[in-house]
Amino acid sequence: MKKISLALLFAASVFSTSNAQDLKLPALSPSSKITQEFSTSSIEISYSRPSLRGRKVFGDLVAFNEVWRTGANSATKVKFGEDVLVAGKEVKAGEYSIYTIPGRDQWEVIFNTGLTNWGTMGYDRKDDVARFMVKSELLATPVQTFTINVGNITFNSCNIEVMWEKTKISIPVKANNQERLNASIDKAINKPNIPYFQAANYYYETNQDMNRAMEYVNKALAQNPNAFWMYHLKAKIAQKQGDKEEAIAAARQSIELAKGSAAENEYKRNNEKIIKAMSKK
Repeated sequence: MKKISLALLFAASVFSTSNAQDLKLPALSPSSKITQEFSTSSIEISYSRPSLRGRKVFGDLVAFNEVWRTGANSATKVKFGEDVLVAGKEVKAGEYSIYTIPGRDQWEVIFNTGLTNWGTMGYDRKDDVARFMVKSELLATPVQTFTINVGNITFNSCNIEVMWEKTKISIPVKANNQERLNASIDKAINKPNIPYFQAANYYYETNQDMNRAMEYVNKALAQNPNAFWMYHLKAKIAQKQGDKEEAIAAARQSIELAKGSAAENEYKRNNEKIIKAMSKK
């Protein structure tokens, strides 16, 4: 009888363990990963997302003036695909944990090499690679679920935005890529498959050298004279140069060449804006 009871107990234990392994419940702080193209590489952020669920967060659930994991579960991590400046501090390409020390009006942000830390357990200040202060912003509408986003993206800058409850901070990131990109363009221009249009668009968008932008867009058009999108770029470059006749002529040519394409209405509308603006001068 005793042997039978032990056998039943063992079977029940195995059955219970098996059921527990099969059980899948919703995560209270689900994990998330975002990848944002930035400069010539990307920024990847991995973090867990707790929700308010009726709780007061800053100054209560998350204490002021104490190191916070910046999310839930393991520490939030960010991976930069190239060397960047974060709030003016040099941060090499690679992966880091993000810790923060929330305050009432400003936060201290910390980038740390402790990638295996669970929350703040294992955090060591000697592993910090950057520490800096950022002001916090009061939001009009509460953010129910902890959110990290990459916003305000330009060709060489962006903000890592951290939002929860009615608080937001923005961490400025900058890539020192202008000299490197200019050198890459100069090198690429001398190769057989010459990227004249891309180079012209880069110089236009970064507002660096409109004369060089015009030179390259003209060379691109010489290779592809029916490219209405290139004529539109030429019109925009001429507009920045203040060349009324060139801008209007290029805009009209773009409209004509775009006829019958899927983008006809879009290019007609955008080119007409240039014609209207330049006709007033």
